[in-house]
Amino acid sequence: MKIESIVLHHISMPLVAPFETSFGRETNRQCVIIELRAEGLVGYGECVASRDPGYNYETTGTSLHILAEFIAPLILGRDVKTAADYQKLVSGIRGHHLAKAGVEMALWDLFGKASGKSLRELFGGKREKVEVGVSVGIQSSAQSLVRTVGEYVQQGYARVKIKIKPGRDVQDTSAVRQAFPNVRLQVDANSAYALAEFAALKPLDELNLLLIEQPLFEDDIWDHHKLQAQFKTPICLDESIVSPRHARYALEMQACKIINIKAGRVGGLSQALLIHDFCAANQIPVWCGGMLETGIGRASNLALASLPNFILPGDLSASDRYYARDITQERFALNSDSTINVPTAPGLGVTLDEAALKDFSLSKILLPA
Repeated sequence: MKIESIVLHHISMPLVAPFETSFGRETNRQCVIIELRAEGLVGYGECVASRDPGYNYETTGTSLHILAEFIAPLILGRDVKTAADYQKLVSGIRGHHLAKAGVEMALWDLFGKASGKSLRELFGGKREKVEVGVSVGIQSSAQSLVRTVGEYVQQGYARVKIKIKPGRDVQDTSAVRQAFPNVRLQVDANSAYALAEFAALKPLDELNLLLIEQPLFEDDIWDHHKLQAQFKTPICLDESIVSPRHARYALEMQACKIINIKAGRVGGLSQALLIHDFCAANQIPVWCGGMLETGIGRASNLALASLPNFILPGDLSASDRYYARDITQERFALNSDSTINVPTAPGLGVTLDEAALKDFSLSKILLPA
């Protein structure tokens, strides 16, 4: 499809409640919404970089720079036929996966609308609804955490992930496990620990967890190999897996037993599909992580999670988990069986709420061919 123009919307959306992890606390979530126009169609994508360089080095500021100054000139006026074409065009840009992935998402939206097919159909997804869970940030105390988890369990979430950090790990997790002995529970450290500290986490091995996510440094695979050998609970890698190549490294090193796939982190949906297929061939289960997405990114994640090897519930909670008002007309709701329906309309399957986008806008950049 010949790309005629690109619009970059820098937005900030208030969260319904603060979200705290080992690397910071968010009350408003910033991101970049990407609008591609081609052959009478409009495709939307979401660059999931946030305001601060906590999760990784990319921010909304760096993403706007890379999108406007480097990615846009490579695709404007060009006929981009496939995601593989796009990946070749941007291959000379080192890193900046979140920025690259946002544009690729918008391209998939265009491809789907042009062909009359949903992303689930384009990907070969098998599920019409996917199992989901809820991610709970660090609370003021273990007691507050138990109360918060209880509210989500009452809402119908059958899988809960809690964030941990040094000093807020075993006690918090034990309290949740004691209060909810049958809930599917996992923890996420977001790279908060060093290998020498693993003994502090060892009691987690007795709490019947689904997994321990990314305990060590974000660029580490080898020490996770050493850590996994000490734990019966599966180690899951997130930040360390930034490409299909890194997924291969991790499996060959036996650094983990599960991989969290985030399309933004690995540079695009096409790269996420490659990791899914590689893990499936090696009998390693995957699940779809979340980045506080708007309805645009949430729709993309649901389509991705419809693929067969997404065996574990993803961080794809209902729209109202994070936002009282979203930028899509569609709102994703939790079903009684802890699932959410995958969109069926062409492309991402969502329509933009132009008024909401305008109200949340910090800036807008128009880039014509």
